[in-house]
Amino acid sequence: MKNPYMPKKYTIIDIQHQTDIDYTFRVACDIKPKNGQFVEVSIPKIGEAPISISDFGDGYIDMTIRRVGKVTNYLHGLKPGDAMYLRGPYGNGFSLEQYKNKHLVIAAGGTGLAPVKSIINYFHRNPEEIQKLDLLIGFKSPKDILFREEIEEWMKNKKFHVTVTVDKGDESWTGNVGLITQFVPKIDIPDEDNLEVIIVGPPLMMKFTGLEFLQRKIKEEQIWVSFERKMSCGIGKCGHCKIDETYVCLEGPVFHYTKAKQLID
Repeated sequence: MKNPYMPKKYTIIDIQHQTDIDYTFRVACDIKPKNGQFVEVSIPKIGEAPISISDFGDGYIDMTIRRVGKVTNYLHGLKPGDAMYLRGPYGNGFSLEQYKNKHLVIAAGGTGLAPVKSIINYFHRNPEEIQKLDLLIGFKSPKDILFREEIEEWMKNKKFHVTVTVDKGDESWTGNVGLITQFVPKIDIPDEDNLEVIIVGPPLMMKFTGLEFLQRKIKEEQIWVSFERKMSCGIGKCGHCKIDETYVCLEGPVFHYTKAKQLID
C-alpha cells in the first residue's frame, strides 16, 4: 500500500528573489495541480510546511515561499540544482470554467496573490476567454510588493484593470495608498449577474473585503475565498486545519462565501 505521507524528491531549477523574505522556487516535477492547490514541502531532519502553488506549466511548478520559520529558513538557503521533497497536490482549488466569459474580480492581499497568480496568468495568456478582469492587489509597503515584472505585464492587458495599493507608502512611492476595501466601491460593474469575485489574503482582509462586495449587492454565491491555514497532513487526518467539522485541507482551501462565512475559529 502506498504511504500517503511519503514525499518525492525534486530538483530546484530556478530561484527568484521577490523581496528580502519572499523567494519563488521553480521545481522540475511531474505534479499536475489545479489553480489554488497547495503542496507539502519537506526537508529531511528539518520539517515540513504547506506551500501554495503560485504557477505551473509542463514539467514544473512555482512556489513563492516566505521565510517565517525553521523549514522556510532552510529553503531560503538552497540554490538551483539542490533538492526539496514534495507531496501533493492537495485541496480543491479554483475552477477556471467558473470564471470563463465572466467579469472576474480578484482581490489579493500580500502573499494571497500567490495562490491566484496562475489564474491571472491564464487569462493574461488567453484574454479572449474573459470578459473583463479587475485586480485589486494590496501590500503592506512598497518593499513588500511581489511579482513586480508580471504586474507590469498585466497592466498592459486591455482586458485587465489593475489597482496596486500599499498600506503605508514611502518617499519613493507614487502609487495608491490605502486598504483594498477602499477601492472596491470604485470597480465598474455593468452587469452584476455576470460577475465572479475571488478574495485571498489575511482573515481580516477577506472578511471586510467580502462585506464591501456584499454592500454592492453582489450575491454570496458569486464570491470565493481561499483560506491560508496551517495544513499539516493535507489529507484530513491530523485535524490541525479543522474548523468546527470542516477540514480545510480537504473541503478547501477554496470556499464559497456562503460556507466561508460560517468558518470562524
